[in-house]
Amino acid sequence: MKHLSALTLFCLIALAISSLNPFDRTTWWLEVAPVLIALPMLWATRRRFPLTPLLYACIGLHALVLIVGGTYSYARVPFGFELQSWLDLSRNPYDKIGHFAQGFIPALVAREILLRGGYVQGRKMLAFVVVCIVLAISASYELIEWAAALALGQGADEFLGTQGDPWDTQSDMAFALLGALAALLTLARWQDRQIARLAAPRRG
Repeated sequence: MKHLSALTLFCLIALAISSLNPFDRTTWWLEVAPVLIALPMLWATRRRFPLTPLLYACIGLHALVLIVGGTYSYARVPFGFELQSWLDLSRNPYDKIGHFAQGFIPALVAREILLRGGYVQGRKMLAFVVVCIVLAISASYELIEWAAALALGQGADEFLGTQGDPWDTQSDMAFALLGALAALLTLARWQDRQIARLAAPRRG
């Protein structure tokens, strides 16, 4: 409970600060919507399915990426301009950080649900299913962006953040795939240990 409370406080403070003067109010709502949806869901399921501390921390980082992107719009995030300068890129790459996170954190979420529910047997099959879920989430998000573009017309430019890249959709999904693979390679065993502690009966 303490980890969820800390995550909620962190997100609420970040949301409050970012809502004061975002670059575009409509874009802000669209970008922070996943945070506003996820927090109530985490509280609603906290007793029957509490998450590992690692996952709560990762969700907090993902929320921050989304909130910062909503505050400035992804194409205008100052840190992205710094990266663009350091790496001599042609565009602000902050949206790619967002899509990498869109693969990294959902991979851990999917992995934890599948492991604890016993839905998949074998580490290789688990990794395969997790990657498939991440790619499905990424594709779904791209469909949402497409729907927003149709609904909002020119007003969707800030939300889409393509910056004139005709391959933006494909590269977004590629970064989500890289994020999923990075999560599986770096944090899987750490997550396993925390899941084991979570499942262990409490003494006293």
